[in-house]
Amino acid sequence: MKNLHEHHYALAVQWTGNLGTGTSGYRDYSRDHNVLIPGLPVLKGSADPTFHGDRERFNPEQLLLAALAQCHMLSFLHVAVLHGVTVLDYRDEATGMMRLNRDGSGQFESVTLNPQVTVADAGQAGLAETLHHEANKVCFIARSVNFPVQHRPVTLVA
Repeated sequence: MKNLHEHHYALAVQWTGNLGTGTSGYRDYSRDHNVLIPGLPVLKGSADPTFHGDRERFNPEQLLLAALAQCHMLSFLHVAVLHGVTVLDYRDEATGMMRLNRDGSGQFESVTLNPQVTVADAGQAGLAETLHHEANKVCFIARSVNFPVQHRPVTLVA
């Protein structure tokens, strides 16, 4: 019997950056790779350009930020429905800060989501603002990271 409390995800990452000599030197290979998820278009990835990646491909840092912004949006829309708030539009311009360490490692230290939400009813604008806190508490991705995810919401009325 399937466990309804567990959800499993799978994908493949395939490095496509062997330029002929593999990783014989730091600058002798491309960071290009493909993320393969059955039934979806290939997501072309690379490293951040700072780390010799291709700026025309997605990098893991961008995808982490996108995952947090997407998850918050989906969680917010869910809690809006639960509270009877009609959302007509949602946009976010998310930012994140990653710090590099002397040993070459690094980590995200913070992410700020800047959701701009348009609601149908002016009387629900205040409630809509408070729902970001609840959405953060149920967002699967925000609950999984070890750095703060801040919110600077703006609520508009249609």
